[in-house]
Amino acid sequence: MSKMHQARTLPLLLVLGAATLLGGWFSLTTGPVHLSIVDAIQQPASLQGQVFWELRWPRTASAFVTGALLGVAGAMMQVLLRNPLADPYILGVSGGASVGALVAILAGAGALLLQSFAFGGALFSTLLVFSLAHGKGNWDTTRLLLTGVVLAAGWGAIISLLLALSPGVQVQGMLFWLMGDLSAARTPLPGSLVLAGVGVSALLLAPSLNLLAGGELRAAALGVETGRLRTTIYVLASLATATAVTQAGNIGFVGLIAPHLLRLAGARDHRALIPGVVLLGGTLLLVADGLSRLLVAPRQLPVGVLTALLGVPLFLLLLYRSQRSPHA
Repeated sequence: MSKMHQARTLPLLLVLGAATLLGGWFSLTTGPVHLSIVDAIQQPASLQGQVFWELRWPRTASAFVTGALLGVAGAMMQVLLRNPLADPYILGVSGGASVGALVAILAGAGALLLQSFAFGGALFSTLLVFSLAHGKGNWDTTRLLLTGVVLAAGWGAIISLLLALSPGVQVQGMLFWLMGDLSAARTPLPGSLVLAGVGVSALLLAPSLNLLAGGELRAAALGVETGRLRTTIYVLASLATATAVTQAGNIGFVGLIAPHLLRLAGARDHRALIPGVVLLGGTLLLVADGLSRLLVAPRQLPVGVLTALLGVPLFLLLLYRSQRSPHA
């Protein structure tokens, strides 16, 4: 990364880091129980301490990890498909996870088994898309996209069938999970490990991602093994998406909006974009999760509803700007 580019992106990353800290504070202190973080840490056996360590901290950490995973997955999907409108859910991974989770809910499974079913469904969907798109020869982005869209439609039909056949007492919980829900978050450790692995791998691939974003022929001419790179991007993005969906259900627009905002801010080099989307994606979901507990307190809204309500107008604004300025 050149010194000039570092001078432009370092302040941006520092601002994003400060925003993440503020978002974390907002998420930790928002809820039906008034909470002092200092008192909760000093007195872990008190009511505030129990609320902090057993509820607020796991939920806040899971929110950040989920948003960061979606941000990284979105940035890589947009390079893979060479389409700035691509998002982490476009290839049907979330549909497979949703079917697995709904089956677990119907079976009366606990939270851990539900997450296992959701991750298994996402993994199955990933392998199915890749095998169908690959066929007997090399796959291209168009074939991959079409396969993913068709499979997503099939998962959607199965989800509708499961909802129609489910007992009424279970439908509300199923719908809540489908709309995105962090209330069942218990430990951010598995997602954190996946985020660390995917984030480091994406940073190591950043120079190649820059070349691939400029065109596959150009990247191949400069020595990039584009076939292997596309497979690696697909696996990493799918793993990040599957983990995010397993932790929190379907949460839209975070993986679409975060890379867009950073590119508009000048972070087009993936060596700056990858850490940027980790911070921004996590911050967006931290704020949305805090608002989901604040707006209609003491009731809670599904966090996916908040991200959609915030993401739709923001995305339309970005689309309007891109139409007016070809370089936006």
